[in-house]
Amino acid sequence: MAVDLTKAEIIKLDGHSLTIPMVHRVAHSAPGELKLELTTDSLHKMQKSRDFVFEIVKEGKPVYGINTGFGALSSKHIAEKDLAQLQVNLIRSHCTGIGQPFSREITRAVMLLRANCLASGFSGVQIEAVELLLAFLNHGITPIVPEKGSVGASGDLAPLSHIALAIIGEGEVEFEGKILSSNFAIEQIGMTPVVLGPKDGLALINGTAVMAALGALAVYESERLFKLADITTCMTLDGIRGTTRAYFPGIHKLKPHQGQIDACNNLNKIMAGSEIKDSHDDCLKVQDPYSLRCVPQVHGACRQTLEHTKQVITTELNAVTDNPLIFVDSRDVISGGNFHGEALALAMDYLALGVAELCSISERRCEKMMNSNFSELPAFLVKTPGLNSGLMIAHVTSAALVSENKCLCHPSSIDSVPTSTDKEDHVSMGPYAGRKLHQIIFNAKNCIAVELLCNTQAIEFQRPMKTSEALEKVHSIIRRHVAPIDVDRVFHKDLENIVKLIDSNELVVAVEEVVGELK
Repeated sequence: MAVDLTKAEIIKLDGHSLTIPMVHRVAHSAPGELKLELTTDSLHKMQKSRDFVFEIVKEGKPVYGINTGFGALSSKHIAEKDLAQLQVNLIRSHCTGIGQPFSREITRAVMLLRANCLASGFSGVQIEAVELLLAFLNHGITPIVPEKGSVGASGDLAPLSHIALAIIGEGEVEFEGKILSSNFAIEQIGMTPVVLGPKDGLALINGTAVMAALGALAVYESERLFKLADITTCMTLDGIRGTTRAYFPGIHKLKPHQGQIDACNNLNKIMAGSEIKDSHDDCLKVQDPYSLRCVPQVHGACRQTLEHTKQVITTELNAVTDNPLIFVDSRDVISGGNFHGEALALAMDYLALGVAELCSISERRCEKMMNSNFSELPAFLVKTPGLNSGLMIAHVTSAALVSENKCLCHPSSIDSVPTSTDKEDHVSMGPYAGRKLHQIIFNAKNCIAVELLCNTQAIEFQRPMKTSEALEKVHSIIRRHVAPIDVDRVFHKDLENIVKLIDSNELVVAVEEVVGELK
């Protein structure tokens, strides 16, 4: 049934004000929590663009996307009486997605981005189509969208067609915990399916919303993950009594990459006041291994991949990405290539490298904790090694994820398969770049979870000394969900619990409450 939106927070879409945090928030919001609406200015621009489409229809002059076929069939002129059927046929024929459906969150982000693009008023789409998309978001109706089938040029045609199919009442949706016909779900919220007219179908499906949604949600998660990687490093450093000498700010001023400086500042803030650190200032150790000593340089370089990708995605969120575009003021309808996802594909492939490197260096730190010859801790961080295997295989899991990420980092953007009888002869493969980026992020969270399982145990062997105030908070939070390790047990559940803490961002928030915002 329709949810009560009278107390919902209103978010206005205007085509140029969307941010990555807003995308994440809408994607994860519950029915009735938010109410998305079009601004008055957007409604005005959209109507002007729509009126111009009908002027073109009346003139009868062939204009791509309005009264012609599509792709390699663009030379086929379509009679006015068939224009509505043309758009319906387009949606039906382009619903060729396969595989598992996208998650609820990704699909909601896709719908939001498509609506925001159309709100710019350059697409000639009917307002009712966009308003029904927003109603789906407001009421928690999520189309079933198979995740495979887009090459990332001519827009994300197949997945967006499954969304368009839902708003014309012919698709399937998830609503109130059940898989239903979209027609039934639309009735339940007191609305009616969209009846497509000229240009509607093409405007709904010819854009980069799937790639951009994958990128936006990946950037949001990565920002939190990069902070957590710095926190995790510090816990490991104290767990094996490493030195912070390599984090001396003067070193990093001599190689002033911003990411490196930010990482260095984070590490020093997090470590401030650690009894463990201060207890061995005069020890004979001169240098730590690179996985500890070079963290500012490595984490800093990884941050550069994040900053670049964030910039690209932010631009794309508020871009007009369909084709052809309607320029009412100059009375033009112009075919271009804004549907091409090359910028997104390259950026997401780049971020994939950065996130994968967080895993790679994390696994090396785990190995240092396992190695009693280096760490001077019991082998595999258990009091009676031999009888107990301790965290031996937890480290192996980390190694497996690192290896998997190496394969996933092969760039999607380097590939192109010409389609549509070679008219669409270069494509971006951006959707797969986004999907594998999400898999790499999943692996990274679990790699960091392994390191946290190990380093919180390493800290136990440093007691009664304490680490820094910030890290003691992290240790305490994890200990509420993961007990110290005395003898072997099933560690799978411990790792799951730590990943849940990572997903909640509770560990980062706890640290920032002590040291202020991390970069």
